[in-house]
Amino acid sequence: MRIADVIRNTAETQISVSINLDGTGRYEVKTGVGFFDHMMDQLARHSLIDITLSANGDLHIDDHHTVEDCGIALGQALTKAMGDKKGIRRYGHFNLAMDDTQVVTALDLSGRPFLVWNVAFPTAKIGTFDTELVREFFQALSTHGGITLHVDLIHGLNSHHIAEAAFKSVARALRMAVEPDARMAGVLPSTKGSL
Repeated sequence: MRIADVIRNTAETQISVSINLDGTGRYEVKTGVGFFDHMMDQLARHSLIDITLSANGDLHIDDHHTVEDCGIALGQALTKAMGDKKGIRRYGHFNLAMDDTQVVTALDLSGRPFLVWNVAFPTAKIGTFDTELVREFFQALSTHGGITLHVDLIHGLNSHHIAEAAFKSVARALRMAVEPDARMAGVLPSTKGSL
């Protein structure tokens, strides 16, 4: 089974994450940051990756450390769960429409982290949540998951919709990339011999 558990404890956050790449999209997320919990639920549901995530962070300062460190831990769990990456599709893409918003994601589970983020929010906040933290999460996920990740906002008017479309689009692309490829069973999807 392609499962992984990661515990990350620092002076700023204590995080525990468990994932199952071959799940059904079940989620149990408690970070203390309401909007972020909602986004993580979307990530699990639309990737079909089961995610159990708990975080205790220094929210008396702000949400930054909690959101970023959850991205770090989840990226580490993805890397661990994928193992040698033999038999996966490796690449994923998804063009997602949500009301006024359209977001396109393309990603490569290459082991070479790189984030291209062409997403601008019309507001600095979604409720009490800083919209700049959406990018911080995906930067941490990309870096620690070894993911080349491109996310492009085609258009959008509502910050909530833009953030949610980004999480859903990445989730759907990730679902495609981690899926076993029946034509490549046991074969590494690379000519280099490693990913």
